[in-house]
Amino acid sequence: MNKKTVRDVDVKGKRVLVRCDFNVPMKDGVITDENRIIGALPTIKYLMEQGAKVVLCSHMGKPHSIFSAEVKLNKKDKKKVESGETTAEAIIEKAKKDEPKKLTLAPVAKRLNELLDGKVAFATDVVGNDAAAKVAACKNGECVLLENLRFHWEEEGKELEFCKKLASYCDVYVNDAFGTAHRSHASTAAIVEYGLVKTAVCGFLIEKELSVMADSLEHPVRPFVAILGGAKVADKLNVISNLLEKCDTLIIGGGMSYTFIKAQGGTVGTSLVDDEKIDYCKDMIKKAKDMGKELLLPVDTVVTKAFPDPIDAPVEIKTVESKAIPDDCMGMDIGEKTRKLFADKVKSAKTVIWNGPMGVFENPMLAKGTIAVAEALAEAKGATTIVGGGDSAAACTQLGFADKITHISTGGGASLELFEGKVLPGIACLNDK
Repeated sequence: MNKKTVRDVDVKGKRVLVRCDFNVPMKDGVITDENRIIGALPTIKYLMEQGAKVVLCSHMGKPHSIFSAEVKLNKKDKKKVESGETTAEAIIEKAKKDEPKKLTLAPVAKRLNELLDGKVAFATDVVGNDAAAKVAACKNGECVLLENLRFHWEEEGKELEFCKKLASYCDVYVNDAFGTAHRSHASTAAIVEYGLVKTAVCGFLIEKELSVMADSLEHPVRPFVAILGGAKVADKLNVISNLLEKCDTLIIGGGMSYTFIKAQGGTVGTSLVDDEKIDYCKDMIKKAKDMGKELLLPVDTVVTKAFPDPIDAPVEIKTVESKAIPDDCMGMDIGEKTRKLFADKVKSAKTVIWNGPMGVFENPMLAKGTIAVAEALAEAKGATTIVGGGDSAAACTQLGFADKITHISTGGGASLELFEGKVLPGIACLNDK
């Protein structure tokens, strides 16, 4: 943790631009989980108490960049256009009506105002007249939240003029959005990379993420157990290789385990398999053996005849040996023997990191494996337990185990890249101590 933090700079009377992660889940305009807002409060409150003029910015969702010259369609919409189901023009017209209402940060501003004694103004644009006026009017100890950064394609495109306008709002830049620290966008890195802001530090949230996760990866108390789940091997190629070099035991569950099982000569039925990665899995199994590391795979698997539709619909399940899944069945969760095997290994560890569910966690009948891993982390006595964002974090929170876990990361993608050993642009750009 050799980066400067907000404690290392004088912010009194200065304009401070804070990149937050307010990409919170919403339903009908109501925030359904405000953990990310609560997580940002220590940094915001500290800056306000120190007499800074605080300008907050964040993205929300993935808009179609409808307010800009360059319109981007997401993958789902591109498929609809390619299949002839609709046209790009029709999608954009619908987005122009829906997205300003659905993806506005106005509800976040309202909640922040309630939490910060009415000291938060909301700018209805990012680099327009309203933002300029609200930032200019902001007094020491007050706060302005800008509208959704991704209403501009220039945010993800790192466009220079857009970066200049953002930089004009501040004397000091603070990144406290760990969830987007692996992205090199205008607000996460480019305004510093272009040299537009000289003083750039991290907030308390990023400081905590780095000190806990990076330290546990580099200096773990052993035995060190790493658990990887989720759907695809391809998403975690370098993570698997990097963690094998650091941990004592690597546990692999979830959809990605079937490619490993097939690589060992097992039959996996219609389970999710990445055939192009069979040789990679064989290499990793050999690497673990050569290094004297333990690589644990499921020994039994909960299977169904078809994927549940909708995802939480009741399904007929049975448990079979993982290496002998019937031809007409697909693996959906780890079985009872595997749950015990994985849980016992976790409970004997002194450092545990976990990323990715063990099965189709959204379905109550296929969530027992993920629940068992979450419970094991919560019961690991005297261990440092870290959950790397995403579905695993959601599982721990939903099950009420959050207060029994040492650290639950706010960023799935960022924590994965940290596990992979990558440099995160949103952190690399900050001033060194």
